[in-house]
Amino acid sequence: MRILLAAIYPYAFLLLYFIIPFDDHGRIFPNILLALLVVAFPFIVKKNDFKKLKSWSVAILFLLCAYLLINSTLAGRIDSDFKIISKVLLSFGLVILYIPIADVRKLNSAIIFSSLVAIIYSVYNFVLITHETGSFALGESPQVVESLLVDRLYLGLLSTFSILISFLAIKKKFHPNNNYYLANIIINLVFIILIASKISIIVLTVLFLIRQFYGKKKVWKMVAASLALAALVGFFGVMKYEKQAFNKLKPGEGAPNFIENSITWEIRTVVWQCAEEIIRNEGFTLTGAGFYETKDKLVSCYDTQIIDKATEQKFISQRYNTHSQFIDFYLSAGFIAFFLFVLFIILNFIQVHNYFLPTAMLAILVMYCSVENVFQRQIGAYYMGFILIVLATSITAGTNNEIKKS
Repeated sequence: MRILLAAIYPYAFLLLYFIIPFDDHGRIFPNILLALLVVAFPFIVKKNDFKKLKSWSVAILFLLCAYLLINSTLAGRIDSDFKIISKVLLSFGLVILYIPIADVRKLNSAIIFSSLVAIIYSVYNFVLITHETGSFALGESPQVVESLLVDRLYLGLLSTFSILISFLAIKKKFHPNNNYYLANIIINLVFIILIASKISIIVLTVLFLIRQFYGKKKVWKMVAASLALAALVGFFGVMKYEKQAFNKLKPGEGAPNFIENSITWEIRTVVWQCAEEIIRNEGFTLTGAGFYETKDKLVSCYDTQIIDKATEQKFISQRYNTHSQFIDFYLSAGFIAFFLFVLFIILNFIQVHNYFLPTAMLAILVMYCSVENVFQRQIGAYYMGFILIVLATSITAGTNNEIKKS
């Protein structure tokens, strides 16, 4: 029995990450695979496997999960908050479930093929919608939004994973697989540009900059890094200008070009202003108000701060969250949760900064958590789990055969 479970277990884990983009179309399948992994885990895990979890950063992550449960229980809001807390537990649980698996390369392959299938599915839908409507539009058009398999932010995240994995898999010397990895990088990069995933473009630019600190230092690397940094600073300069212009809008005036073409940026602008107002009005909080109560406070802010009635009704009906995991932890679970999360990131950086892949994954985690409540979505919890797996296995020497000092 144990031999059979040991043979099935890795493939069940790989299949789980392969079908994650289809989570909204059939959540029962990931849940079945997850249940299978939980049942099989005690039969195949070995004592030595737990050495992969022996690090301060993993201990801090465990403390964060324990604190969220205890804090919510003592405050009497566990019933309303557990839906969110369970997703944090899911990410941590995936790290534990992964430890019996020895080779991370198979999981990387699952991510690559998952990304390609999601792209093919989205492109196919786009062709069908274009044929039916008789019009063609890319970027943030309704055609693109409707055709994507999952939200653009998470599809961009998946493509970013795929690009990063493929880049590291390319051998310096000739290898037949190099062509496939290069083709995969091009496909995912073009797709990110076509769907106008701004956060993914920013993340890839930052990863390019980070890469310049690894390997042999050459003049052209510093020049390329300087140009990329200048482009990134320029982009954020445009964002800051547009944000200031948006804040000065009067009722009835149109939004600036950037915001007009990016509804997600408009949402974040309003949400972050309301979050800032809540923090300013309520002052320092040690234990937070709860994940559900935080949304209620944001809705109250939308009701009083948004002038345009149509926009106000949209924000209230959608009950937009804080769109930042850092802000959400602080408002919902207090400074303690925020501190533990930041401490987890800092400790990981100290432990893995000599290696490019885990450092890149840590950068992805920070940037996506800055603009999204990743633990408010099941798919976000799964992909945060993947990042945590890479980080956890990178810390213990010799457990990740893909990580090597360049």
